[in-house]
Amino acid sequence: MALRRGARLVGTFLLIAGALILLFVAYQLWGTSITTRLHQEQLRRQFDQELAQAHHPKTAHSSTTSIPSSSSTTTQPISGVTYPVPGDVPAEGQPIGIIDIPAIGANFVVVEGTSTSDLMLGPGHYAGTPLPGQPGNAAIAGHRTTYLHPFYSLDQVAAGDPIYVTTTQGRFEYRVTDVTVVPPTDVAVLDPTPTPTLTLTTCNPRYSASQRLVVLADLVSPPAPVPIHKPISSHLRKPTAATAGRLAGTGGSTWGAVGWAAGCLGVAAAIWALRRRRPRVALAAGLYFVGTLVLLVLLFFFFQSISPLLPASF
Repeated sequence: MALRRGARLVGTFLLIAGALILLFVAYQLWGTSITTRLHQEQLRRQFDQELAQAHHPKTAHSSTTSIPSSSSTTTQPISGVTYPVPGDVPAEGQPIGIIDIPAIGANFVVVEGTSTSDLMLGPGHYAGTPLPGQPGNAAIAGHRTTYLHPFYSLDQVAAGDPIYVTTTQGRFEYRVTDVTVVPPTDVAVLDPTPTPTLTLTTCNPRYSASQRLVVLADLVSPPAPVPIHKPISSHLRKPTAATAGRLAGTGGSTWGAVGWAAGCLGVAAAIWALRRRRPRVALAAGLYFVGTLVLLVLLFFFFQSISPLLPASF
């Protein structure tokens, strides 16, 4: 009898563990896109406001100059317009521009930073590299299969394809020159370049973080002037293997994951206790439905809190 009960408990544990693993995989592939899509909508509204403010005419003769938006087709900074450039670099997680890759239908707001929390919002600009449109090697990282997978089809980009990046300094056109694959620790692709270039990185192959797919592109429109930033040492550091070797960096909260796990266990225990009491069928069905719904919501936030604690997401 004891052996049978033990086998039943082991079987129940394995079923629960298997269900949790399947739910976590579903969260990684589809659930992460829900929050990223919401963040992208908010970031796009914020960037459109910043764009409108940045391109407000500052000279008398600039009122007749067309002002680019995030969907504009202009490919150079506006002449005759003075752009207000902040003294500090963009704050981490804040929008710095919109990247548009027509060949693969990708159009996303780019945020500053490449930490786990940054890349949950969308493609991230490597701190320490120039902003897109400026002289030098501007570098952007993005997920391949999770968090709305902005660079899912980046392997389909070919030499000669255009890439457009809109910042508060204008809309800039790049042309792809090379597509290559490198080890995750190869940060040479982020080295400074004598000419304005754009470097895009993502995990390779899909559903794996064993390699990095790298797309290189040259600026073909006039470069933007380099803004004079206040000397911030963290921004001036060159990206290192610690920050560039993985698409998903650190930044998760262990205590947050523990809290959500405790909530999940509490609701699961309440459902189990309800089952032991065996209430009337109609009441039990309603309580089971509500309890299961609450448990799924708590599991969503538990997965969201534990995901940054795991190795690099895809």
